[in-house]
Amino acid sequence: MKLTGKNVVITGASSGIGKALALQFAKAGSSLVLLARRIEELEIIAKEVSKYHVIVKIYKCDVSNKDEVEKVFVHIKKFFNSIDILVLNAGVSFRTDVRKDESAKAVQTFAVNVLGMIFCANQVIPDFIQAKKGMIVGVSSLAESRGFPRSGFYCASKAAASTYLESLRIELQKYNIKVLTVKPGFVKTPMTDKNEFDMPFIIPVEKAVKIIIEGIKKEKKIIQFTFGAVLGIKIMKIMPNWLFDRLSKQQLKKPLKR
Repeated sequence: MKLTGKNVVITGASSGIGKALALQFAKAGSSLVLLARRIEELEIIAKEVSKYHVIVKIYKCDVSNKDEVEKVFVHIKKFFNSIDILVLNAGVSFRTDVRKDESAKAVQTFAVNVLGMIFCANQVIPDFIQAKKGMIVGVSSLAESRGFPRSGFYCASKAAASTYLESLRIELQKYNIKVLTVKPGFVKTPMTDKNEFDMPFIIPVEKAVKIIIEGIKKEKKIIQFTFGAVLGIKIMKIMPNWLFDRLSKQQLKKPLKR
């Protein structure tokens, strides 16, 4: 797939992978609509993108708010005659303490990482079906594979996101709609900077985004990286529970960052 001339909508575009993706899509000649809760950050990114002489529009949007999503997409559809690619990148992550009531973090995590993905996808699926074309790119995580300590809400939300995207992929195939699932390992972003544990095979966000862009061009169903992280997760998935428990307990020895 060529990205030149494509109309691309990216959620969670104010920092990290979303911001880097915006710059790469612009470099490839795509027109952009960028969504995030922090409009000030989007304004800065829009200025950076302008050097590539592509169309860019920004909207303040909390993807966990269904009404807000619907209103924003009404404007987007007036701005773009059609959307070619929707990148569902918005996400949050919290380290949690089982000794405390962290249910508010659970609500926010699932509201953004799962429901936000569904709310946004629902805004394009009917149009994609009618046009018999379109691409949805959902950003999940290799953390979906097991329940890592202090990250239960995040891991569970990403498992839900991956399962949802897989279901969408199968259902939408007959309409010629592509659904791609991105499963990064550790990527250096503001989200991972707050982690107190060691992050093996961590890579710069620029390298991660190049892998994602190449995967989109090739229309890969699953875009996962890096090799070391993917291999490590595969081993963990078949690892006996007693061994996984023993290794995971090492994380609990380090104090949480607050």
